[in-house]
Amino acid sequence: MKITKYLSQTPHLFALFIFFSPLAFADTPPAAGQFDEEPLSPDQAFVLSTKVLGADMIRAEWDIVDGYYLYKEKFKFVSNTPGITLGEAVYPKGKIKEDEFFGKVETYRKHVSVDIPIVRTNDAAALDLLTVSQGCADIGICYPPQKVPVKLDLPAMTTSAVSETPPAESGSINPITALKNLGQSLGLTSGDDEFLRADEAFVFTAEIENPNTLRAHWDITKGYYLYRDKFKFELKDADGIAIGTINMPAGQEKVDESFGKMVVYHDAVDILIPLVRDNLEPTNITLVAKYQGCAEKGFCYPPQSKDMPLSLPKATQASLPVNAAAPASTTNNGDTFISEQDQIAGSLASGNTLLTIITFFGFGLLLAFTPCVFPMIPILSSIIIGQGDKITTRRAFTMSLVYVLAMALTYTVAGVIAGLFGQNLQAAFQNPWVLSTFSLVFVALAFSMFGFYDIQMPNFVQSKLTELSNKQQGGTLIGVAIMGLLSALIVGPCVAAPLAGALIYIGQTGDAVLGGVALFALSLGMGAPLIAIGTSAGKLLPRAGTWMDAVKGVFGVLMLAVAIWMLERIVPVAVSMGMWAVLLIVSGIYMGAIEPIAEGKSGWSKLWKGLGLVSLVYGILLLIGVASGGKDVLEPLSGLSVGSGAGGTAVAHKELQFKRVKGLDQLDAAIKSANAQGKMVMLDLYADWCVSCKEMEKYTFSDPKVQAALENMVLLQADVTDNDDVDQALLKKFGLIGPPSIMFFDLQGQERRPYRQVGFLEPESFTTIVEKAKQ
Repeated sequence: MKITKYLSQTPHLFALFIFFSPLAFADTPPAAGQFDEEPLSPDQAFVLSTKVLGADMIRAEWDIVDGYYLYKEKFKFVSNTPGITLGEAVYPKGKIKEDEFFGKVETYRKHVSVDIPIVRTNDAAALDLLTVSQGCADIGICYPPQKVPVKLDLPAMTTSAVSETPPAESGSINPITALKNLGQSLGLTSGDDEFLRADEAFVFTAEIENPNTLRAHWDITKGYYLYRDKFKFELKDADGIAIGTINMPAGQEKVDESFGKMVVYHDAVDILIPLVRDNLEPTNITLVAKYQGCAEKGFCYPPQSKDMPLSLPKATQASLPVNAAAPASTTNNGDTFISEQDQIAGSLASGNTLLTIITFFGFGLLLAFTPCVFPMIPILSSIIIGQGDKITTRRAFTMSLVYVLAMALTYTVAGVIAGLFGQNLQAAFQNPWVLSTFSLVFVALAFSMFGFYDIQMPNFVQSKLTELSNKQQGGTLIGVAIMGLLSALIVGPCVAAPLAGALIYIGQTGDAVLGGVALFALSLGMGAPLIAIGTSAGKLLPRAGTWMDAVKGVFGVLMLAVAIWMLERIVPVAVSMGMWAVLLIVSGIYMGAIEPIAEGKSGWSKLWKGLGLVSLVYGILLLIGVASGGKDVLEPLSGLSVGSGAGGTAVAHKELQFKRVKGLDQLDAAIKSANAQGKMVMLDLYADWCVSCKEMEKYTFSDPKVQAALENMVLLQADVTDNDDVDQALLKKFGLIGPPSIMFFDLQGQERRPYRQVGFLEPESFTTIVEKAKQ
């Protein structure tokens, strides 16, 4: 057998140990044929490396080949350098193994890292270290203890390397320590109550729990404690890896003489640190752990900071730690900030399906009357009104339900596709041909409600319009479903935080089932008011007479308004304002704005005429606004000059000045240019068809407080209206499905990921985000 050749090349002592030591079969005797593979030599099975972590800490590491393991209790470390002693070694948590001869023992596989404090009474430049370890192979053989001498070059000795109490920050003198030392020098206190060094009072270790989670552990000496709110974690040399949301374990409440009422940890604390990984390859990172604690006898240590190098294994895209859908950021004042969409993604990762459904349904209710969903109300109502006398409450409910279910199913499928493949179907439908065609459908529906199809028109035109109208009015449930599908794809392409959160979760976990359920619940919440309104329309609808004609006329105007609202995405502002002006003026005339009120008319007639007059006047103001350069339907006269003194100067809202960039190359160049000037960058992801983008421009970016907060930033705007390959590459780079989205980049050109915002934000909320992002 091959083992005989191996043993012939090893010292006789080792050969005797292999065959006669009781450790030779520490697990189970080898099965027949188990020694067909030649066992590795100890230095091949257990590869030792050492490093110096600082003036008072060294590390010994073993890379352990698969099929081999080391015993925790067999480690020993000896200093052979005069003036240097070793403290208690800090071991990571191992795996419990039932050993045939030793019973329950703690073992390490794959990798083990041991930190060893050193205490120096002189400034020795090097440490002669002897490491002792012992391990076994799964095939049933165990190795004798391995003694490996190592020489380590040490950095210059610091005060903390020899002092019995840790120094205060920045070299300042700790007043408690000074008083204590003074008392000892005067003989007022004895040295029996010496406080431990911070590394002895709080023994810190860190290990890799899995490719997406780290475990930080502190053994806390009796009589000492750590503060829960003083923990902070950072990563260094970790491109594409960030820290997610950390759930701190519960502690004990304590009234602390230094900080008041606090939550603290005694004895030990384990903290799981979830990671968010864009970089899935094996990576060496450094975990920076910051913490602070005190002794029960009244001594408080300065904040401690420890660097712990770790080697992350390869991760899969499908693995996402709980509550770690996005990285958290800690501001200078200690507040941890997580964006809304990231919090939502983290809540999805908790896996509580019932809570997910209820929560996302509630999100949908909140989104039901936003500008992206509101136009669906006249669409559905007009379909039901178009049924005329044939409609019943039951049929109105059925048609509303079919419309909403079709819309919800479309949202869900489109969302899952966007999450898994990064392709936004709704964005693909925001092109001039699709929008123009769909707008013509609404115009056809409106004209049918006005009764225009009864006049003599060319037969082929009338037949085509009638056919189109009948197909899409919802005369059949299939027609209603088609309108629901088209409405979801074309009418409402907005991206809001709940939608973005669900897509983040789907994209990072590949869990299309839970993500799809969340999106379906969101869509049903958005559609619930539509069902109520559609059913009410069927119940309250007048059955016959002039009232029915008036109701149809109103909804015909609303359908034309939806058509103009959609065309606003692709036509100049002046054209859209002109179309609104024509609609309002014609509607006002239709309502009798310029006709006298006949004697004996009811109060309703007068109200109708008054509303028509308001519509007429506002339409005229819009025409004046178009002629004067106005750009806002709600402020048509904003382009007019307002007299200020003799000359009269134009008073206009101050607008933020964005620099337009196209694609990743231009963005990177603009960020580097801004960093060279010592300025941060805000990037606004924009599209002409994005309703929320225009809301941000009109209500948020125009706010003086927002503009003041952004004053020292370089403002960039990426226009993704075309949704071409360059735009899609930009979206894919940042894991986005579409606008609106706001991103911030620091002075090193790195995105401050936790402060990324998706969807519309009020000025006050956005100002708060900007101020935090600048910290």
